Formats: sequence, C-alpha cells, structure tokens
Amino acid sequence: MIDSPLAAASSQISAAQAGIPKIKAFFDEPTFTVTYVVHDPESLRAAIVDSVLDYDPASGRTSFSSADAVLAYVGEKALSIDWHLETHAHADHLSAAPYLQHKLGGKIAIGEHIVTVQETFGKLFNAGTDFERDGSDFDHLWKDGDRFRIGNLDVTVLHVPGHTPACIAYVIGDAVFVGDTMFMPDYGTARADFPGGDARTLYQSAMRLLSLPPETRLFMCHDYLPEGRKDYAWETTVEAEGKANVHIHEGISEDEFVAMREARDKTLAMPRLILPSVQVNMRAGHLPPAEDNGVTYLKIPVNAV
Repeated sequence: MIDSPLAAASSQISAAQAGIPKIKAFFDEPTFTVTYVVHDPESLRAAIVDSVLDYDPASGRTSFSSADAVLAYVGEKALSIDWHLETHAHADHLSAAPYLQHKLGGKIAIGEHIVTVQETFGKLFNAGTDFERDGSDFDHLWKDGDRFRIGNLDVTVLHVPGHTPACIAYVIGDAVFVGDTMFMPDYGTARADFPGGDARTLYQSAMRLLSLPPETRLFMCHDYLPEGRKDYAWETTVEAEGKANVHIHEGISEDEFVAMREARDKTLAMPRLILPSVQVNMRAGHLPPAEDNGVTYLKIPVNAV
C-alpha cells in the first residue's frame, strides 16, 4: 500500500506504465535559468515549467524573446498546454506564465505555501490591502502528495522547502523537476538564507529527493557553470547526485551540511533581480496594478530591516 507522497513518486517512477515524458529545455543565460516544456508523446498534452520573462532593470522594460522561443516550440510540436508549473516564487527571474497562458491557455500553479511568501513579501513591499495573500493570483495551489496527469503522464507533487518555504518538485514519469533545491553535482545546493529559508530543512528536502530510485532523472532550474566545466548542464540522476554532489553527497551529516550552508550563505550577494522578481512572482507573474497615471511601478525598499 502506498501511504506517502514519496512512496507514490517512487512507485510512479518504477512503474512501466508511468510513461516517459518528452522534455525540451530552454536555457536563459542572463538569469542562468532553465525552462522546460514537458509533454506526453501520445496525447501531445504538455506543461511548461519555470518560464522566463525577459526584464531589463536599467530601462524597466520587459520583453518576450525567451518566452517566444517556447511558443515556437509548442507550435512546431502541436502541443496543447495544460499547466504552467512554478517550482517556487523565483528571486532571480520574472515568470512569463501569464504571457504564455494568454497565448496558449492552461492553468498557472504553484505550491500552497506561496501564501507564506506572499505574507512576508507583501509586507516588505507594502503591497496594501488590494494584494490578496491567499494564493488566489494562481489558478491552482498544490499540496504535498497531490497527483495529477498530463495526458497519459502521471505527476506527483513533493513539497521540498528550505530554499523557500513554498518550494515544490514535480515528479513527471521518470523525471523530477527539482527547482532550486539542488543543482548539478559540481555546484551543490541552493542557498537557504532568504526569508522563510532554512538550511536544516533544505538538507531534509534534498535527502527526500535522493531517496528516489537511483536511475531517476533530475532536471535543474539553474546552472551557473562552475570552474572547470565548459558547458552548461541541467540534467543528472539521483545516483550521480548522491555520489558526487559537492554539498550533500553520501556520508555528509545534517549538522555538517547546515554548518557549511550557513557559512557559505553569509558570503553570497543578493540575486541581481530579486526585488523585481519577487514582486512579480508572488503575483503569479502578473505585474503590480498600474497606478492612476496608467504606469506600473516596481518598488525598491531602501534600508529596509
């Protein structure tokens, strides 16, 4: 009897009938972000994971070349988009989910703990009472263990907090889209010092993913091309991560990981686009409402505590 989300995910990966998804990756080098189009080759039903809206902070202008590349691929393959899946409220890029939804249909979804993120950053940005902090900007909020289908593909949602309280991973067939929980083995794991983040929780989430079958394919949300590697990469396996991840390989204790992660995080600068990104992404990729002059503004807190 399957009695946990992880057992359900492991069973799903092991089952022959789970299906093998077709996966197309789009790498956005300015934000080091990977967007995925995942589809069922039989029904051509699909989902888009962690899309990117181009944003120039110097001019305050958005553009759509990254999202348009996704649109072109979806059209070329004649795919039908059911979902725009976010692994978390990103702090390094703006989501293109509303733009892609307008063009392709589908529902925008994220984990249910986005409400914690909305409450925290709603206060920081003084978003006011018009900004609902109940997740209603999104079409659907996932709970840990939720299951759904993309065509004939089984999908299981795993709550993997630590980087943020709302992080989730999507197990789709034999593949897992891990968000920022971990990176390629030679780069390690995500930072855990954002509001609501926690290094100990991150360790537990990463170990949860590493307890999946060793052949499970893991797809990263980012790659930062560590020294010694020439090409960007974003696909690995549970086995490879367990053996070689520089932060959380086999034999590293929880206390050792926490000490390393907390010390490392103290040396890291904030992401370049964190302030615009969070304001937009906590609203499911929608820009804040225009003010009475018809212009939309993104706020920059100064000397905020």
